[in-house]
Amino acid sequence: MSTQLKQHRPIVTHIYTADPSAHVFEGKLYIYPSHDLDHDEPSNDNGDQYKMEDYHVLSLDDFDSPVVDHGEALHVRDVPWASKQMWAPDAAFKNGTYYFYFPARDLEGNFRIGVATGASPAGPFKPEPNYMAGSFSIDPAVLVDDDGQGYMYFGGLWGGQLEKWQGDVFDPEGKEPPVDAPALGPRVARLSEDMLTIEGGAQEIAILDEQGQPLLSGDEERRFFEGAWVHKYNGLYYLSYSTGTTHKLVYATSQTPQGPYTFRGTILEPVIGWTTHHSIVQFRDKWYLFYHDSSLSDGVNHKRCVKYSELQYNEDGTIRLVQPD
Repeated sequence: MSTQLKQHRPIVTHIYTADPSAHVFEGKLYIYPSHDLDHDEPSNDNGDQYKMEDYHVLSLDDFDSPVVDHGEALHVRDVPWASKQMWAPDAAFKNGTYYFYFPARDLEGNFRIGVATGASPAGPFKPEPNYMAGSFSIDPAVLVDDDGQGYMYFGGLWGGQLEKWQGDVFDPEGKEPPVDAPALGPRVARLSEDMLTIEGGAQEIAILDEQGQPLLSGDEERRFFEGAWVHKYNGLYYLSYSTGTTHKLVYATSQTPQGPYTFRGTILEPVIGWTTHHSIVQFRDKWYLFYHDSSLSDGVNHKRCVKYSELQYNEDGTIRLVQPD
């Protein structure tokens, strides 16, 4: 592996990685990606090509240091309720414990979200025997706010099944709203003090335009598709996410962690591959965007690689556009 990382270049090339959740733990950068399997089966809108079975944790002391692969941190065979497709994860720290959140299909084929715990940010992680009650869909992202309250954000359309969970009841025939109706938003849920359960159920986040009107389902340049991430900068909450079909990372802001959020703009233009998934983290005195594309496999959507770029803010708090290389 490279002894010096470069922006817009894969941080590791010995395995295919995607969906990076980056955090600073114990003074180091830890990256929690999904792990793409190397296969040549066709792709579809249901996401069947993403067959991921396990997770590896990556870490680095700084951007001049080699990336360490800490090996397998969790495998689907260790999760009693899960059948397949260990997709985009996240991690958090509280109460002296590291928490690892992950989606997978349950034994009935529906996506749920599980949680595992460990004593080290590198894992391994021991999963709870059951998925989190009240969880569904994909892409968990966890924010532990300044007051210690944990929030989990989640949801994704199409393969992520979010449109099939309207009313929080699974409907296999569920569809996206009409193009002139408000778009579906990601879900947010308060977490219990022990970070293992959802308190009070999940609520939908409203994402509004500059006039305070909900973004519409047909507004594919701005509406939510998957990959929600929330970070805090100068007291303001930033919700960033993938638009899916238009392959952008965009963001909205709010005064509260649960929203509503107001759309602000684009963070990352389309990359090589069908879509992207990201995280935003402050490391020392700078901010960074971690994302993925399919450049390592010449555009194969399920053979991806994690990259990074420095992220910069304007004086008014808006985020400067990142151009993929």
